[in-house]
Amino acid sequence: MEPDLTLRITEIFYSLQGESRTIGYPTTFIRLTGCPLRCRYCDTPYAFQGGRRMSLAEVLAAVRVHQRPCRGDSPVATASGDAPAPGQGGAGQGDLPAPPSDLPPSPFALPAARFGPPPPFVTVTGGEPLAQPACRELLRALCDAGYRVSLETSGALDISGVDERVEIVMDMKTPGSGEVERNRYRNLSELAATSQVKFVLCDRRDYEWARTRLQEWNLASRCEVLFLPVGNPALDTLSPRALADWILADGLPVRMQIQLHKVLWGDEAGR
Repeated sequence: MEPDLTLRITEIFYSLQGESRTIGYPTTFIRLTGCPLRCRYCDTPYAFQGGRRMSLAEVLAAVRVHQRPCRGDSPVATASGDAPAPGQGGAGQGDLPAPPSDLPPSPFALPAARFGPPPPFVTVTGGEPLAQPACRELLRALCDAGYRVSLETSGALDISGVDERVEIVMDMKTPGSGEVERNRYRNLSELAATSQVKFVLCDRRDYEWARTRLQEWNLASRCEVLFLPVGNPALDTLSPRALADWILADGLPVRMQIQLHKVLWGDEAGR
C-alpha cells in the first residue's frame, strides 16, 4: 500500500445492505465523492462534490471503527466468567437437551462451517467510485484486510483491473436514467460469475429495453441479473407489483428486488 494514495470520501457509515446479493446484511459503506453521470433519479447528489480527503490508512481505520462484533460467534459466559459446558446452556437458557442421534440427515443440510459468522461486509459506492484513481488500491486493501468487499459502479467506466476478490455490482443505465449512452458495453467481458448486473427501471419502456438487453447479451448465463423499480418517490412511475407481474409473465431469469434501505429510511443520508 502506497502511503501517499488518498481518496475523497463523502461518508463512511454502518447500515443494512439495501440491495444486491447481500441484501439485509449489516454492512459498512464507503461512499466516494464525485460522479461523471447525472442520472435523472439519482438519490445521492450530495456525493457529487465536497467530501474529505483521506489516506488509505485513514479509510481502513474508519472501517474498523464502524464494524460491529458478531454477537453470536462465541459462547455465552457464565457468572464466573467461564463459558458454559455443553448441555448447560447460557444465561437464561436453562439446560438444553442434546438433539436425537437417530434422526435421518436432512436433504437441506449444509456443511457445519456454513453456519459460522460471515466475514464482515464492506461496500464501496458513490458517486462513481472508479472515477477516483486510488479506488482500485482501496478495494485491494480491503480484501487484504479480510473483508468481503463489493463495488457498486455505474458501468460507465472501465472495470478491468478490479481485484478479482471484489464482487462487482454494475448498473446498466436505461433510457429512463437519461444516461443510456454512457454504458460501457466492453465491461460485459470483464464480469465474473460473482458479479451482478443491475437494471433500475422507471417504466414499461425501461423494462422492455432491459428485457431485450438480457436476451441479446445472454446476461443470465454470465452472472446474476437484478431488476429494481426506481426508488425515487418523486419519479416513481413503475410500481413493484407491475414489475413483478411483467417478470412472471415473461418468465425472465432475473431477481427482482426493492431497495430495502428506501423502505426503512427513505433518502436519509448515512442509511
